[in-house]
Amino acid sequence: MLLIAPVTLLVCERLGVSPVPYLIAEVFSSNLGGAATLIGDPPNIIIASRSGLTFNDFLVHMTPIAALAIAILVAMLPLLFRGSFEGDPNRAADVMGLNEREAIKDPRLLIICAVVLTAVFIGFIGHAAFHIEPSVVALLGAGVLVLLSRSKPRDFMPSVEWETLLFFAGLFIMIGALVKTGVITQIAEAAARATGGDPLTATMLILFVSALLSGVVDNIPYTAAMSPIVLQLTEGIADPVQADALWWSLAIGADFGGNLTAIGASANVVVLGIAMRSGSPISFWEFTKKGAIVTVVTILLAAPYLWLRYFAFAG
Repeated sequence: MLLIAPVTLLVCERLGVSPVPYLIAEVFSSNLGGAATLIGDPPNIIIASRSGLTFNDFLVHMTPIAALAIAILVAMLPLLFRGSFEGDPNRAADVMGLNEREAIKDPRLLIICAVVLTAVFIGFIGHAAFHIEPSVVALLGAGVLVLLSRSKPRDFMPSVEWETLLFFAGLFIMIGALVKTGVITQIAEAAARATGGDPLTATMLILFVSALLSGVVDNIPYTAAMSPIVLQLTEGIADPVQADALWWSLAIGADFGGNLTAIGASANVVVLGIAMRSGSPISFWEFTKKGAIVTVVTILLAAPYLWLRYFAFAG
């Protein structure tokens, strides 16, 4: 979203239309599409670190529902933003006449980035075969890119989100303390009693609760707090397919639930900040009115997907 939002603002300015509907639609797409892979959304990375699920596991299990949700979103957009996607044909012709190559200031660096990025994606896909964690692949890619680009620390260090990294460090320390003191185990046992030990009930409960709470407290800290509870619940399920269904319901609920409110996901907050600085502010309620509809529709779509794939036809 940091990359696409400024481009959207530029194109909308040339077209003479409000960028707000486009920015909101892109956020929805980012949260839904990000569910498809291990690295697509921060909650997925947290879930993978707890569950041991691989990059390819996310591709196989999450990509179908993410693609279906995107298709439904595209069909909904004309109804959510009636009349907002119409523009002057003459202005559109001017935009199409722009030469995108003029924006490339360093072709050599572009080629280097493309090669390193391709190698990183290969590493993500084959990390299980290479016996290398995705985090190590990402760090190696970053290090190689710094060396090949001959960048100075002053060029990239100011862009590191130190506050975010410290936030996550503190958050995981707190979660580790809750696990060590037994609080997480007690919560998991209470959840197991509430579902009667039934995997399907637990899956649906996690899905709907995750969608609701992720939109209220942000899906990243929610997933960090919820993942050890889900881990405890999966240990009491004999069928590995149904046990994994709990992880997929957490991932879908947290990722899709990020669209519920303007603070549900990091992409939402980033775009609202960019929109405000550009002079096209998006209010909390303007985002949430649309986001609530998208979240309800996509979660209702995910529920039968989980039931059919992991319970009805799991054999």
